[in-house]
Amino acid sequence: MTKRIVITGTDTGIGKTVVAAGLAGLLGGAYWKPVQSGLDGETDSQTVARLGELTPERILPEAWRLTRPLSPHRAAELEGVTIDPDRLVLPEVECPLIVEGAGGLMVPLTRNTLFVDVFARWQAPVVLCARTSLGTINHTLLSIEALRRRDIPLLGVAFIGEAAPDTECTIAGMGQVRVLGRLPLLDPLTAGILRLAMTTYFNMAAFDELRA
Repeated sequence: MTKRIVITGTDTGIGKTVVAAGLAGLLGGAYWKPVQSGLDGETDSQTVARLGELTPERILPEAWRLTRPLSPHRAAELEGVTIDPDRLVLPEVECPLIVEGAGGLMVPLTRNTLFVDVFARWQAPVVLCARTSLGTINHTLLSIEALRRRDIPLLGVAFIGEAAPDTECTIAGMGQVRVLGRLPLLDPLTAGILRLAMTTYFNMAAFDELRA
């Protein structure tokens, strides 16, 4: 059975693609973005290939590619596309599989299915990415509660942003969750700098069972 983890976030645009790239590169893994919404500029798969230095065969094709940068359910409707959540089955590959959702847990795939519903069916461990900025305690604790209500395994929380020790401690304590690390804002953001930051600021031992 392929070893796999799901990367999700408390919101959209918080940096989970960068975390996914760092993990895929360090773990010798493959990457899969089941649904890509928005095709202008660099897609998430292209970003992960660049920042994780992944060869083409380690980037799995998306199940759906939608042009508009909207919630998948709405982008699909506007483009006359029908998303069938039952067709989203985790691929089997010979290395660890890093899967990235779209936005947060409650992003709709269709008018009847949320991403978190698919995660519940998969039962793969989740890495929850969270900002360190104001409001993250509420968003992160709500996301943790949503995962646990559905019995979805939670590997831990990965913070992104400037150091906020009390915020991180509060979430770890009140959420009874492991902190996997914190990725600072990187400028410039390159493959080498990302790799160094991940090995410096993350508890990579938490991912030992996933290494290729």
